[in-house]
Amino acid sequence: MITIYHNPRCSKSRATCDLVAANNATNEPVEVIEYLKTPLTVDQLKSLHALLGGPLRDMMRTNETEYTDLGLGEEGVTDDQLYEAISKHPILLQRPIVVRGGGAVIGRPPENVAALFA
Repeated sequence: MITIYHNPRCSKSRATCDLVAANNATNEPVEVIEYLKTPLTVDQLKSLHALLGGPLRDMMRTNETEYTDLGLGEEGVTDDQLYEAISKHPILLQRPIVVRGGGAVIGRPPENVAALFA
C-alpha cells in the first residue's frame, strides 16, 4: 500500500502523485488522502513522524501564517504542542508525504519519493 498525503492545489504534490504513478510498476494500491479535508489525528501524526524520522519541524510548513500566529517557533514549544497544532491546523503539515513499505519521505522535491521505490 502506498499512501500519499496530498494537497491538490500544490504543484509539488501533483508532481509527486505523477511520480508515484510512474514508479508503481507492481500496481500497488494507492491511497490519496487530502489532509486538508481529512486532518490527521495526533496519533496519526506521531506515527507518520516516526516513519519520516528527523526533527518534527521538518514535517511542518514553518512559512505558514498559522505557524507564526500560534507562536510555534518560540522557545519552549513542545512536540506535543506541535502535534496538536498540526492536527488542528492541517495547513501546517508539509506536503506531500508518501508512505510505502514502512518508510516515508516528504516529496519536496518530488524526486525524493524515488527512494521509496529503490
